[in-house]
Amino acid sequence: MTELGIEVRDLNFSWRSGEKVIKSCSLEVPKGEFWMLLGTNGSGKSTLLRLLVGLLTPESGEIRVLHPVGFVFQNPDHQLVMPTVGADVAFGLVQERLPPAAVRTRVEEALGAVNLLALQRRPIYALSGGQKQRVAIAGALARRCEVLLLDEPTALLDPDSQLELVVSVRRLVKSQGITALWVTHRLDELNYCDGAFLMERGSLVDHGVDTRRLQQRLMQLDNEAS
Repeated sequence: MTELGIEVRDLNFSWRSGEKVIKSCSLEVPKGEFWMLLGTNGSGKSTLLRLLVGLLTPESGEIRVLHPVGFVFQNPDHQLVMPTVGADVAFGLVQERLPPAAVRTRVEEALGAVNLLALQRRPIYALSGGQKQRVAIAGALARRCEVLLLDEPTALLDPDSQLELVVSVRRLVKSQGITALWVTHRLDELNYCDGAFLMERGSLVDHGVDTRRLQQRLMQLDNEAS
């Protein structure tokens, strides 16, 4: 039996206004695999991710996610809070009350995994967008996350940084056994995942490992919406 990193069963969520955003949603992501979540604007992708990480509470349904969970926002400036790269990665370890030597080891290992060890003392403001996203990922790695959730992490990046980030996440998934779910609207990024889910109007309408077929269906939905 395949071990799951993420499992959702019949999930439903509505805003206080009564608008239903997630409708009877069920999905499974095998442990150690890199899956993507596609959909037109307003289909519920980001809301689903926030439900998985616990930022929102479902009205019904079941969510099972391996912990710890790391979450990477679309804009890294919304989650990087310390003045330097090393300090920011270490910040997430405060609650674990580790000795200083263990913190240093965790920070160095995490930054090494995202190829930023040489920038440990670099001020956050001096980083590129792609580097900031990798610092956010390093923060999750330092906490030894089992699951990594990424909400359109390349949306604000230039093409070279987009490619670098998606390749980096795929490498981490395969080398460290992390389970990753990546929200995207960039069809070329599907070339790097193990499979994908397609959302429309709050429901999962398709999924599988045939990403070319999912690309075509998403383009059809985009054309219908325009």
